[in-house]
Amino acid sequence: MNLHEMIKFDDKGLIPAIVQHHESGQVLMVGYMNTESLAVTMHERRACFWSRSREKLWRKGESSGNVLHVKDMRIDCDGDALLLKCDPVGPTCHTNETSCFYRRVEFDGSVILDGDGVAVE
Repeated sequence: MNLHEMIKFDDKGLIPAIVQHHESGQVLMVGYMNTESLAVTMHERRACFWSRSREKLWRKGESSGNVLHVKDMRIDCDGDALLLKCDPVGPTCHTNETSCFYRRVEFDGSVILDGDGVAVE
């Protein structure tokens, strides 16, 4: 079976891509890919996304140097989400946190910082 036969882009031509640390399993970020950014990622083995806000390709780390080397790629059972298992160079989040998921949501609805302690609210 071929990836291009399985993949289901949304109506904007995008698919969510969850980025996970290839060794620890920590979820680092979520980005979106289109056909072009997916092709770049597969060719370069470095994460490339489609920036929805800037409406252009975004190679992770292009300005910060904090690239994501892709070690393994997976597609989910429905074909509508990707998982990139990566070896990060530096912090993944633009706040300098290791992961973009540094805010813990309590069951009472409150949110507290629970990351590397770099991000300031």
